[in-house]
Amino acid sequence: MKYSDYLKEKLGHDQERMHLFMLLFECVKKISDHLDITKGHADTVNTSGDQQLAMDVQADKIMQKTLSACDCIARIASEEQDEAVVMNGKDYCVVYDPLDGSSLVDVNMSIGTIIGVFPGDEIVGRKGSEMCGAMVAVYGPRTTVLLTLGDGVSEFILKDDGFVFKKEDIKIDDSSKYIAPGNLQAAASREWYRDLINYWLDNRHKLRYSGGMCPDVNHILIKGGGVFTYPSSDEIPEGKLRLVYECNPMAMLIEQAGGKAVDDTGRILDKEIQSLHEKSTVYLGSCQEVDKVLEFLGNS
Repeated sequence: MKYSDYLKEKLGHDQERMHLFMLLFECVKKISDHLDITKGHADTVNTSGDQQLAMDVQADKIMQKTLSACDCIARIASEEQDEAVVMNGKDYCVVYDPLDGSSLVDVNMSIGTIIGVFPGDEIVGRKGSEMCGAMVAVYGPRTTVLLTLGDGVSEFILKDDGFVFKKEDIKIDDSSKYIAPGNLQAAASREWYRDLINYWLDNRHKLRYSGGMCPDVNHILIKGGGVFTYPSSDEIPEGKLRLVYECNPMAMLIEQAGGKAVDDTGRILDKEIQSLHEKSTVYLGSCQEVDKVLEFLGNS
C-alpha cells in the first residue's frame, strides 16, 4: 500500500490534514534524495549555537518550500531558524528538526528528521499532548518513517516510486533491555546517573547508542523496547534536547506505542511550551525502564 492510500484510508474525511501529511512525506523524500555527505559546514550557527552543515540549511529550505504549498498551515517552526515563519493558513502549525544528528554525518552514521503537528495557529503556550500527529524519518541504509496520527504507530519504507506502508500497531513493552544513554559525561556530576549506569551493567542491559536521537528512538520502537536517556549536567543544567522539535514528537510516538516519556519533573507531553527553543531533559522508552530511571533520579 502506498503512503497516500494509507493516509486516504485514515484521513480521507479530513482533506486538509491528509494533504498536509502527504506533503510531510514528500519533504522526507526530497531530503533523502538531496542528502550529500560531501558537503561541509555552512559557516553559520543556528539559534541554539550549533554549527550548521550545508545539509542542515538545505533540508530546512526543502521543508519550508514544500510546506508553502499547503494553504492550511498557519506557522512553521524549525530548529534551524530563530523565529516561526507565518504562513497563509490558520489550521495547523508544523514544528521540525529538518536534519537531526548532523554531527554524525562525517562518520557516515544514520541521521533523521523529526516532525510534530499542532492544530490551530499557535505553538508557544501549547502542550505536546495537543499535537495531532508526529513522525520521525531515519536516513540509513534505507529511508524509513514512523508515523502517528494519534491512533498508534505505523512504519513506512521509501522505495523507488515513493513511500510504502510496511506495518502498523507498533508496540513496545518491558521485555527488551536495550539502553541508549546520552550525555554520559553527566555521570561525573550526577551520582544518580552513575548509579543507574552501574545498574544497567550489573543487569546485563544491551548498549544501543549511536549518538543520534532519531536512530536510537527508532531502534526502541522497531525492536519493541528499551530506554533512551539524556539528563542534565553541570554544563547543560536544563538538558540539551529541544522540547518543541525533538522531545515532544518523540514522546508522542513512544506513548502511542505503549511507552512512557518524561523529564525530571513529569510527563513530557504535559509541559507547557514557554519558548520555541527551550531545552529539556528526556527519558523515554519502555514503561518499566523509564520508571527505573525515575527511581534512581528520585533517590538523588
